[in-house]
Amino acid sequence: MISSAVHAPPTFACLPLPPADTDLDALADLLVDAVDSGAAVSFLAPLTHAHAAEWWRNSLAAASTSGAVILTARDQQGLAATVQLQPAWAPNQPHRAEVCKLIVHRRARSRGLATALMHAAEREALARGWTLLTLDARRDADAVHLYRKLGWTEVGTIPRYALNADRTAYHDTVIFYKEVAPPPPTPR
Repeated sequence: MISSAVHAPPTFACLPLPPADTDLDALADLLVDAVDSGAAVSFLAPLTHAHAAEWWRNSLAAASTSGAVILTARDQQGLAATVQLQPAWAPNQPHRAEVCKLIVHRRARSRGLATALMHAAEREALARGWTLLTLDARRDADAVHLYRKLGWTEVGTIPRYALNADRTAYHDTVIFYKEVAPPPPTPR
């Protein structure tokens, strides 16, 4: 008789700041896995766990003061995915945020976590009054297809935007935006 394990659905939440040490460690593992898999997440291989943890430590400290939001998805094995909402720094853009670092661990890919996190990011943005979201993605990445499917508008492509994680070539990036609510009224 073959038994099938019942898997609990993933859970989604905003990461509390400051994070627990276990979450910081898991985020570092997630970033290293992304770079090792060739993802365009601003880092070059090889990325050490210590360097990834330091980057997260600094980013999360900055998030505490900037109002950034870090969303996470957890499965039975722990932290499986994350995405960030970074509010625009400019005083004349209180309605805008940038979606950054959508990362899904290789063990958890093709299960809908990226789609679910993007929907959660849109809901969280609306709750915070951010009605216009922007992001960029490597042109040949699966994420470009995801964003199109989720209704994001492609603005254009910037050639040779960044080095690939393995340092072998430059890649193009595609810029997207999405209005998740009607534009806010113009302040007087």
